[in-house]
Amino acid sequence: MSESNPQIVTSAEIRARIDTTKPHSARFWNYFVGGKDNYEVDREIGDHIKEIFPGLVDVAVTSRHFLGRAVRHLAGEQGIRQFLDIGTGLPTADNTHEVAQRVAPDARIVYVDNDPIVLTHANALLTSTPEGKTAYLDANLYHPDSVLNAAESTLDFSQPIALMILNTLGHVADYDQARSLVDQLMAGLPSGSYLVISDSTATSEGMIAASNAYNASGAVPYYVRSTEEIAGFFEGLDLVEPGVVQVTRWRPDGAASEVAVDAYCGVARKP
Repeated sequence: MSESNPQIVTSAEIRARIDTTKPHSARFWNYFVGGKDNYEVDREIGDHIKEIFPGLVDVAVTSRHFLGRAVRHLAGEQGIRQFLDIGTGLPTADNTHEVAQRVAPDARIVYVDNDPIVLTHANALLTSTPEGKTAYLDANLYHPDSVLNAAESTLDFSQPIALMILNTLGHVADYDQARSLVDQLMAGLPSGSYLVISDSTATSEGMIAASNAYNASGAVPYYVRSTEEIAGFFEGLDLVEPGVVQVTRWRPDGAASEVAVDAYCGVARKP
């Protein structure tokens, strides 16, 4: 875990923080979406969970598709030019900055994660159009004030910002604490900003069993929540249609799958 203040770390320090003896959520998710940045321990638990609940692969893939649709909507239809992406995960195709700058070349994106394996790939997240800018913060969700303060070097806090927390809040075991962290982050953003959340949900026995198996593997636990709890993160904000729905049902396009998945999402505007 990094210190509360974002900082520059050396390659040796990064390597020392990487544990390849236990599964890791970012690497595990990377395996499910077809990436190569994972280890045998991640693939083993991934294959075990596929046997228990094959639908988790659909959750990983369709949640990634939701990211693209949400960013395109905000950058295109809502004119948002700034994105704060917390819990970035490992780079794959169509990261937030790639989607946003394809629509709006002048978009600015700050990625936040305190995962050493993600930090090793930060350069892949720092490509940008000449008109825009991207930055990576080695920082901690549990220190929202530090995150916001550090993001000010890239983002203009007098203008709306889209806060994106995708498949990350399940790592916060206590729901009230997770709510408080989201509230603190949104409190620091100006009117007209947006909150974008997606997360796995306890909406089937298969997903609950998969979550239990993952948490028993020695990895940092990930807790699936009810749809009512996901909706609670948006309290006090104005939800964008169609509200809190399965990730496949949020403004689907031709590429969106119609399969039912145990993952819900929402996009909401701060009044």
